[in-house]
Amino acid sequence: MEYLNELNPPQRAAVTTVEGPLMIIAGAGSGKTRVLTYRIAYLVEQGVDPFQILALTFTNKAAREMKERISKVIGETDARSLWMGTFHSVFARILRAESDKLGFPSNFSIYDTDDAKSLLKTIINELGLDDKTYKASTIYNRISSAKNALVTASAYQKNEILKAEDDEALRPRTAEIYALYTGRCFKASAMDFDDLLLKTYELFLRYPEVLYKYQNRFQFLLVDEFQDTNFAQYSIVKQLAALYQNICVVGDDAQSIYAFRGANIQNILDFEQDYPDLKTFKLEQNYRSTQCIVEAANHIIANNRGQIPKTVWTQNEKGNKIKLYRALTDNEEGQFVASSIHETHLRDHTPHDQFAVLYRTNAQSRALEEALRKLNVPYRIYGGLSFYHRKEIKDLLAYIRVVINPADEEALKRIINYPARGIGKASLDKMFVSAADNDISLWEVIENLEALGLGLGTGIRTKIEEFRFMMMRFQGALMTANAYDLAAEIAQHSGLLQDLYSDKSPEGVSRYENVLELLNGIKEFADREENLPDGRPILPAFMEDVALLTDADESDDDTTPKVSLMTIHAAKGLEFQEVFVVGLEDSLFPNQQNMHSRAEMEEERRLFYVAITRAMKQLSISYSTTRYRYGSLMHSEASPFITELNQEHIEPIAARRAGGNAPDPFRRNISSSFSIPAHSRLRKVSETGTASASNNVSDYKVGMLVKHNRFGQGKIIGIDGPAGQKTATVLFKESGEKRLLLKFAKLDILGAGE
Repeated sequence: MEYLNELNPPQRAAVTTVEGPLMIIAGAGSGKTRVLTYRIAYLVEQGVDPFQILALTFTNKAAREMKERISKVIGETDARSLWMGTFHSVFARILRAESDKLGFPSNFSIYDTDDAKSLLKTIINELGLDDKTYKASTIYNRISSAKNALVTASAYQKNEILKAEDDEALRPRTAEIYALYTGRCFKASAMDFDDLLLKTYELFLRYPEVLYKYQNRFQFLLVDEFQDTNFAQYSIVKQLAALYQNICVVGDDAQSIYAFRGANIQNILDFEQDYPDLKTFKLEQNYRSTQCIVEAANHIIANNRGQIPKTVWTQNEKGNKIKLYRALTDNEEGQFVASSIHETHLRDHTPHDQFAVLYRTNAQSRALEEALRKLNVPYRIYGGLSFYHRKEIKDLLAYIRVVINPADEEALKRIINYPARGIGKASLDKMFVSAADNDISLWEVIENLEALGLGLGTGIRTKIEEFRFMMMRFQGALMTANAYDLAAEIAQHSGLLQDLYSDKSPEGVSRYENVLELLNGIKEFADREENLPDGRPILPAFMEDVALLTDADESDDDTTPKVSLMTIHAAKGLEFQEVFVVGLEDSLFPNQQNMHSRAEMEEERRLFYVAITRAMKQLSISYSTTRYRYGSLMHSEASPFITELNQEHIEPIAARRAGGNAPDPFRRNISSSFSIPAHSRLRKVSETGTASASNNVSDYKVGMLVKHNRFGQGKIIGIDGPAGQKTATVLFKESGEKRLLLKFAKLDILGAGE
């Protein structure tokens, strides 16, 4: 166990505490993955059967990397016996083994978000509802939230509070849509992502003997990134851990930033209430960042009330101060970032992939991209259209899905007339109506064309029969054929490859090459997973792996070092030598949509904390005094988060003048020298002496005439938000309507108004 010598005392204690409930609070850069890896290895070396260990992560990539590291310590055989993966992949595996109890076949399809929204759109249209009021994405999010709260369709219909909320939103038939959606998924032998949680909980609740089986199977549970779990995930984990209570959760409440996805920070804050015998270890030594960055991050997060107390520290060098840049426009901000990266790369030979630019919203990337392109700085945007979401890829995957599960209606709709085989919309509509009228799947309609008497012409019936026979031939080879050979045959004989090959445009050639790359991916997967532990065919296993990919799992095939551009949410878990956090403007970051309560404001602050702690050596933050938003040029105030930084950690950076000492590739002739913004600068009293500035937020009333030191005169037309987070909506004569957080941007009161 020489690896124990690599650990500091708290890490070692967390690794070697074997039994009972355990919580590891892992500060940013504190070696969390090493502790998790060594803890699992230690359990095995203490005699725990690897089959009895379940480790849950949030990305397949994290699970694979951890398993690879564990195999180096305990050997590949024991490592392969571990149950390790994402919540969704592990629960999908359990559901396939127990699917008959819920009335599903083991080869059920997993609908991705696009599939689910497509089905919802079909149901909304069939009900004759206004698709602008009943937007598929809105209904999908509503159903998803319900499922993650473990509210089934039948429970939703009986819940008066949910129904009242739908009535208020002018979508009173949401419960009906949820019920129809559930029924259609069942008929198609399909589950969506949220079903993988809801159905697992339902399985354990309805079948105690099944729960007991898996409680004994998984006597030791480990949960990574515990602060990101939602209600459903934690409820299932509690079910599994109830018998032995050997549960170890690892996380950092200061990095809980996914409330919009349903993550519940109370899971980690209140964990001790569920397990009174809990042992807690805090990993507070940061191995990633300089002292300056660590101290700045601590200073920021200290403003949050709801947190587990800890003091992150580091023995690393003091390091450079945080650069703070005020730009006049978002374009100038982009130029500052691009020129800084360009100069550092040339001067210090820092690889481009050691730079990251982080922003609050994806829309901010435009100005940054333009500036980077002008300097020929290579970059990659995270969160763009991923490989597996490209049309040609989804088309071939849809063929494979139908081969595995013919009842998969969304996949079947996609391919039945692609490539075009003369099965027109009118014929398809008749088939869809027949499926609904007879309560059968679309595939069952195809199998019984004659008996159903749809009134289709002989030519159409022949084409449909040819399609059916082709798919049946593929289905017959599923259990015996090599995964790559079968996928290649499907691509070839379906006509998909030929259709793509005939398009000689650059885009067409790229689409053809993408399909070939998908086939390469299947070959690689088949070689890697030659002997699956549960004896399943390789192709269904590959499809499940693809269906459960997260954004963090997808990688860029181009290995050329590139600057990373991404939202802060996407950056979690990553680290870079130099990080730029842009757009530190009030109402942008913190985002104006998340400034209505202390809890929302604290999540925004945690998001800033995550951004800061991605940096290893150098951190730069910037904001712009003007930015185009919603088609209009908006004036901006500095983010209140900037005022929360300790000034001893900050180095203000002035815009370079043309001909100055440092090279300026953009030749800008703008000076932006400034001091760090303070609250006092945001509360300037009118120089006329006729206005009164109030320090009491409650003094402001709707209808008052006010003056702002930047936006000019205006009238308060609305005030909302809880105490401490009161936000005024002000209609300014010159600047239009603005929402201002009163405690940071006080207004001069000119009069009571009309």
